[in-house]
Amino acid sequence: MELEIQIKTLPNQPGVYQYYDKNGKILYVGKAKNLKKRVSSYFTKNHEYGKTKVLVKKIVTIKHIVVDTETDALILENNLIKKYQPRYNVMLKDDKTYPWICIKKERFPRIFLTRNVYKDGSEYFGPYTSVRTARALLDLIKELYLLRSCKYDLSEKNIESQKYKVCLDFHIGNCKGPCENLQTEKDYNQDIIAIKNIVKGNFKEAIKSFHNLMINYANEMEFEEAQKIKEKIDLLANYQAKSTVVNPSITNVDIFSIISDESYSYINFFKIMNGAIIQSHTTEIKKKLDETDKELLELAIIEIRQRFNSQSKEIYVPFEVELGENIKVTVPKLGDKKRIVELSLRNAKYYRQEQFKQLKIVDPDRHVNRIMAQMQKDLRLQKEPRYIECFDNSNIQGTNPVAACVVFRDGKPSKKEYRNFNIKSVEGPDDFASMEEVIFRRYKRLQDEGQDLPELIVIDGGKGQLSSALKSLDVLGLRKKIAIIGIAKRLEEIYFPNDTVPLYLDKKSESLKIIQQLRNEAHRFGITHHRNIRSKNSLVNELEQISGIGKQTIVSLLKQFKSVKRISVASIEDLEKTIGMNRASKIKEYFKDKK
Repeated sequence: MELEIQIKTLPNQPGVYQYYDKNGKILYVGKAKNLKKRVSSYFTKNHEYGKTKVLVKKIVTIKHIVVDTETDALILENNLIKKYQPRYNVMLKDDKTYPWICIKKERFPRIFLTRNVYKDGSEYFGPYTSVRTARALLDLIKELYLLRSCKYDLSEKNIESQKYKVCLDFHIGNCKGPCENLQTEKDYNQDIIAIKNIVKGNFKEAIKSFHNLMINYANEMEFEEAQKIKEKIDLLANYQAKSTVVNPSITNVDIFSIISDESYSYINFFKIMNGAIIQSHTTEIKKKLDETDKELLELAIIEIRQRFNSQSKEIYVPFEVELGENIKVTVPKLGDKKRIVELSLRNAKYYRQEQFKQLKIVDPDRHVNRIMAQMQKDLRLQKEPRYIECFDNSNIQGTNPVAACVVFRDGKPSKKEYRNFNIKSVEGPDDFASMEEVIFRRYKRLQDEGQDLPELIVIDGGKGQLSSALKSLDVLGLRKKIAIIGIAKRLEEIYFPNDTVPLYLDKKSESLKIIQQLRNEAHRFGITHHRNIRSKNSLVNELEQISGIGKQTIVSLLKQFKSVKRISVASIEDLEKTIGMNRASKIKEYFKDKK
């Protein structure tokens, strides 16, 4: 009753809500355009996802904070999640300390890499997700400009009193000697301004400045100095070429994309300045309450922009998100903008694949759990398909009809459990009747022996084969106990019982790949068995054509010589030892006439 009153008295305003349990522990923090509508939905909807049901049952108290705009709600939600770390919120945790390029607030500023950011008035650029990238940029800056590396306090008073002497850097040409007043503060600061532009991704001004300097040296006949400046221009142009991936007109934009599976989402972030990607970062988020891609991307955008100190006024995303009125959201439809979003998505996919590969090695159980959960969702199953059986019929020109059953456990083949079936009750090439017989025989036996039944049966074939298999399951009373699907070869469509419209899974989905692997294994195993039967039959049939040679004689010969080919080339003496002179002569005469 108290909870109902709390919900009814919530305002119809944007804000942040917080759920608490009976012990006063915070369970969940969320944002809303309309607090009353959003919070009410938790208690009026029938939630399919189990964890959401559990959360709702635990809620005893609701608190809220009203804010002016959606943007304020987004930022406040993010800050509260980081502060309280509620159990049912996704956490964008990242324990890495990324490097920054620092331009120190001092006379003749030093420039260096640091992982610590202090509020001392210095300027910090970054953070950089790759130390290698940050070092490469810093090395480029040191190649282009002569900066001091010493930690001296170069105040006017200290320089005038000649407190310091030039060091080795000056003598080898890496510093212009501001400590002895050999370089003016104005000249040094012009280089600092140019460096700030380069770090921000704006190479245009630096290249233009160097080009003018090169022309001046050339006009003064100082060709050696002009060549040095030309080398610096080439360095800058080469670095810019490696960074440029899109139209240079795309400037000061953030790109975000997301790819998800059943349990995790992967979000990629690009920072673009003047057509160059100057930052790239991908993060993994573990889902808590079956959150949508839209919800997760909105949360991630706010968090990542805060972490990387982004001030961009525009972002590109693959679908519409709500970030308030201060950020322009663009969903590109074509051209360079569309391509850069696709590149971001590709990076998220590659990151996901790398995580999967690492997961297989370091945590195979989590890898299996993820795939099983994904298959359960993709195939609309009641349970995870930990134990799957797949059936395939084989007959060539109507001869020797056989069927194969392959078994997968936890998504991997269990070859010792594979079974072959020779079709007994069906005359001729009737795939439907053959499937009905095999399914009945297989599961009648499992029932009689009290063995475990699979969570999923996969039939290699379309609606016809699936219907035949269902007949046998109905007779055995197993229709509701085992999930069953059919996979057709033509378009890899998946059929469900009593559903005329097939399901088409993404061609790259892991669920489809496992089903295809099952189907291919069943086909391979069945064909191998079929060949063996035909081979044996053809051997026996050829020897049976010899007048006076019976089945027992053929068995004796095959035991001794192993193949018809060896029998055909054996000497009459060797044949005689096994089957006697009379029959040995008949066999030699037969193969002689055949040649």
